[in-house]
Amino acid sequence: MENEYPLMYGIGDLRMGKHPIPDLGPHEVLVKISKVGLCGSDLSVVYKGRLGDRDVPLPAGVGHEAAGVIVKCGSAVRNLRIGDRVAIEPGGNCRMCDFCKSGKYNNCPDACFHSAAGPTPTPGMLARYFKQRADLCFKLPDNVSQEEGAIIEPLAVAVHGCRRAKVTAGSSVLICGAGPIGLLSLLVAKAMGATNILTTDIRESRLSMAKKMGSDHTLLVKSETPQELAKKVAQLMGCMPEITIECSGVDDCIRMAIFATRSGGVVILAGIGTPEVKLPIVNAAVREVDLLGIFRYNNCYPIAIDMIAKGLIDVRPLITHRFKFEEFNKAFEMFKAGADGAIKCMISCE
Repeated sequence: MENEYPLMYGIGDLRMGKHPIPDLGPHEVLVKISKVGLCGSDLSVVYKGRLGDRDVPLPAGVGHEAAGVIVKCGSAVRNLRIGDRVAIEPGGNCRMCDFCKSGKYNNCPDACFHSAAGPTPTPGMLARYFKQRADLCFKLPDNVSQEEGAIIEPLAVAVHGCRRAKVTAGSSVLICGAGPIGLLSLLVAKAMGATNILTTDIRESRLSMAKKMGSDHTLLVKSETPQELAKKVAQLMGCMPEITIECSGVDDCIRMAIFATRSGGVVILAGIGTPEVKLPIVNAAVREVDLLGIFRYNNCYPIAIDMIAKGLIDVRPLITHRFKFEEFNKAFEMFKAGADGAIKCMISCE
């Protein structure tokens, strides 16, 4: 039995290939991939060869937002059966270090990238099949589709960010960037009780989507300084937000997030941009504005699945473009070109 998937051999160099499927360990399952979503980090990996300050080892598989169907189970797997539809949490962890044992497994040194080195390159989730630990595969309820299952990964990022920020009933929240993570953070913040939300972006089309998805205010970013934008935020919201979720990774937006957040508030750094950013750190320090980073999520998949299954949020409007498995290069090129209205590109591997 062979697997088929694209590998990245250099910047922008994605090539389809066929490889044998390795044997399953006792606690692993083999998933026939149904749907894979693309996100900004995929673009950074493919067209920059890095994610934030981390270089990607080559050759590398691509794709990390996926749902599929279990087709084989290891001998010790008890929580899943053949035929189960699942959302797959990417990566892995050692289970032995202090981070794993304290529940912060996303900070485990082994939780970063799948290594593609060796005689059989490791696929990303953009593949016909994907082998993963059973405890990192989460069964989907009958009323959650495969496409919604593929969005569980970025939704888990939003859940993790909102939980780190302690969004609660009555929170005022500024969201910088109306891409997939920003829009999902908007949905999660509303579901957690935020009552005054402003979303910023450089595209009017994305702000229109944010408005449709429940943002109380929107702000089109043009050529203003971070300080000027911060004043506009306060004017539109009627206050300085208690919480800012920065999803763009753009230097000026991160600076604006600090200036805009009220004293004693928190800025969540969800967007990944350049490895180093010049920040008004003294302004944050003297006003006790906390800067909190997030990396992926921990124990957020069950929450994200429940939020969709119970109708607390609707992620379906985010899917704007669909492609066949063989059209993966077309999907990446279109996403990179920034087609107007593009939010979430979904690739079908079925």
